[in-house]
This record gives sequence, structure tokens and C-alpha cells, in this order.
Amino acid sequence: MCTLEKRGNIFFLTLIRDDEHRLNPKLIGEIRSALSQVHAEATRGSVLVTTGQGKFFSNGFDLAWAESAGSTGFLHRLHHMSGGLKAIIVDLLSLPMPTIAAVSGHAAAAGFLFALSHDYVLMRKDRGFLYMSELDIGLTLPDYFMALLREKIQSPMARRDVVLQAAKVKAEEAVKMGIIDSAHDSAAETLEAALRMGEKLALAARKWDGGIYAEIRKSSFPELCRALGLQSKTIVTPRL
Repeated sequence: MCTLEKRGNIFFLTLIRDDEHRLNPKLIGEIRSALSQVHAEATRGSVLVTTGQGKFFSNGFDLAWAESAGSTGFLHRLHHMSGGLKAIIVDLLSLPMPTIAAVSGHAAAAGFLFALSHDYVLMRKDRGFLYMSELDIGLTLPDYFMALLREKIQSPMARRDVVLQAAKVKAEEAVKMGIIDSAHDSAAETLEAALRMGEKLALAARKWDGGIYAEIRKSSFPELCRALGLQSKTIVTPRL
């Protein structure tokens, strides 16, 4: 359901198959396994780029799988998937390298959160939107969802439109709202832009210590880390 490859200093995590890339336990497990491998193989100058094939970057949790358990099992399965996404976000915040999401199509609900969990978000503008669908489908947002949205979408008005209007935000508007970094003409151009950014970050790393990078990232989002139960630590590796 996902592949991992490395080109030079850049790791590419790709959600494969031409479907919605729903975050069910199988896909969550494969993403976590890939991120664990990236962490283990990281060197100074490494970068992660995440993208997806097909119409969707990710259409959120696999609600059909949750509903197949019936009314008594639905919430249990939903909480199980939510716990899995929470673990993915912890994994991403802990990676000792810059991370880039190349949003290749629709990113809805948990899929939107997955994209926002990267350091940089690039998106195609010819097709696809960002969408927090919970208001439309009748679900509340877990605390860590809102913590991430508050820290990643700084404008209260933009955040209001995302969560209280269930706005379907296209790439160019998302740039104006400060949600993503840039918009590109197609999925291919979005991935190419992510590659260029990755190469620039890898070259700009100047032999940065990845552990220090990860800890500075964590300290940049204190509310989110509290919601995730993730603690930052002090690392001192003097280079002078």
C-alpha cells in the first residue's frame, strides 16, 4: 500500500494504488514501518518526501472498515485508527530530517492532518482540495487534531473556515490562507518541486545534527506535543 525508495539523500514514501489511500490499520502499519526504516537509515543531509498516486493523497480514515464492525464496534475501530495516526504524527515529528508532503490530490480529514504533519506542504492546483470533513459527516475532532490545526494554521479566520465551514480549499487559496507553502500546475510538477526543495534542504543542511533538528521541531509545537504525549529533550553537541 506504500513504497519507500531512496535517491541520493532523499527518501520517497509513496502511497500506491489508484484509490483513496484510506488510513486503515494495514496502511497505517506500512507507513509506520517505512518511517521506522527512514529513521534507522538517516544520515546528515537526509530528507523525506511523501506523496500519493492517483486522485487522492489520502481520503482520511477507512470509515467503511469501521462501520463493518457494526454500531458496537464502530467507535473501537475509529479510536484504533485515530491512535495509529497519532503514532504516525509522533514518528514524523521525531524524524531527524526535514519532511515534505507533495499533495498529489484530495487530502481530507485524517489525510489532511497527515499532510500537515510534514514540515513543508506543496500541492497541485489543477485538481484536489484540502478538506476537514468531520462537520459534514458528523464526527468531532480528537484533541490532537485541533492542537495540530491550531499550530499549523495560524490565522483564526482560516482555521474557522477549515473546521467550522468544512471548506474545500484548493491549492492557490491554501497558499493565501497560510496552510501550504506552494501550489503547482500538476501532480508531476508538485513532485518535481518537492524534489528540488529536498535537494536544496539536503545541501543546506551543512552537516546539521538530525537529532537536534527533530528536537527543535518538537519545541516549535508545544501544544501539539503535549496532546501527543511527546516530550522534547535537550541535546548539546558543540561544534566550536
